[in-house]
This record gives sequence, C-alpha cells and structure tokens, in this order.
Amino acid sequence: MLPFATRLRKNPIIPVLAIPNIECAEPLAIALEKGGLEFIEVTLRTECAIDAIKVMKEACPSLKVGAGTILTEGDIDACMKVGADFIVTPGTSPRLREALIDLDCDVMVGVTTTTEVMSRLEEGFGVLKFFPAEQFGGAGTLKAFQGPLKHAQFCPTGGITYDKIPTYLALSNVVACGGSWIANEEMMLKGEWDKIEANAKLAAGFKQA
Repeated sequence: MLPFATRLRKNPIIPVLAIPNIECAEPLAIALEKGGLEFIEVTLRTECAIDAIKVMKEACPSLKVGAGTILTEGDIDACMKVGADFIVTPGTSPRLREALIDLDCDVMVGVTTTTEVMSRLEEGFGVLKFFPAEQFGGAGTLKAFQGPLKHAQFCPTGGITYDKIPTYLALSNVVACGGSWIANEEMMLKGEWDKIEANAKLAAGFKQA
C-alpha cells in the first residue's frame, strides 16, 4: 500500500464532519462518495459519531472514513472497533501519543508549533494535522515551516474555506486540506444531499499544484 501522504495527495480535500444524528450517516456517505471524495473525517463531537462511522463504512465500503477529535485511548479503541480507516487528533498528550505510536492504522496527529512538529517527526509520525490552521497563521505559517522543517508533511484544518484551498495546496509541504464547508450541520439536517454531492464534486476537483 502507498504511504498515507501519497494517497492523500491524490484526493487532497477531506470533509470534516460533525454529524448531528445517525439518520444522516448513510445518505451523507453516499453523497460524498458520489461526489468523488475518497477520504472523510467524522469528528467525535456529536453523540452519534462512533455509530455513524460504522454506518458510513457499511454504506460505502470503499470510502476511507477517519475518526477525528480523538482525545483518549478509549476513543481510539471505540473507533477501531467500528472500522475507522484512520485516526485524527487535535493535539497529542503524552498518554495519547504512546497509544498512537504503535497503532496499526494511519494516523494524523495535531500540531501548531515548531517544537511539536519536531517532536512528532522524531517519534515517527508521518502526516501532521496543522490545527487550527487559520487561527495560527494559515498558509503563511506552513510556508515558513518549509525551510527548517522540510521533511514535515501537513494537512491543515480549521477555518479553511473554499477560496483559500489553492493557496494551501500550492505549498509543497501540504498533502491535503480539511474543511467543514462541504457538508455542515445545517445542510445535513435539511437533507441537502444534492448540494453536498455538488460540494464534494468541487472538492474532488482540487489537485496538488
């Protein structure tokens, strides 16, 4: 299998999803897959999130469903049991880091500072989630990282809108971008699956510069 970063570069937009109820999970997965997306992130910010991962994997087995907002070892275990394809964290506490290092699964750990980037690289983590991206300098910060941290590979997430994506993807150290604009809570609750599919098609049209 190709490295995680290489696979992300081929389909570099990841919708970040806070799914409000379990009824949304199946039609959401179908709309995103029909729109041409390969990777999605379901955040553990809602009560139904773990069940939603299971439903989405069953509905669209080829969709790579990641579990986001992972904070504890218990979160990891619960998401792996329902078939999550990769794990995403907003940061890394010492205990969480130890649980992630030996995990037999693709992992994207959250960083914001040069020290965190250096530490995660030393520990062997490949793709780093730069979060919250816009609040910590956005593409300008990642561009500044290119010189001293040339081996780091990032997926920025947080406040990234459709119009900002080309600036991020133009950077050599960005392998993908996460965003909530593709399918937000309001769209899901209204059942706007056609709109979500159309947004997914727009997202699938982005390629690395």
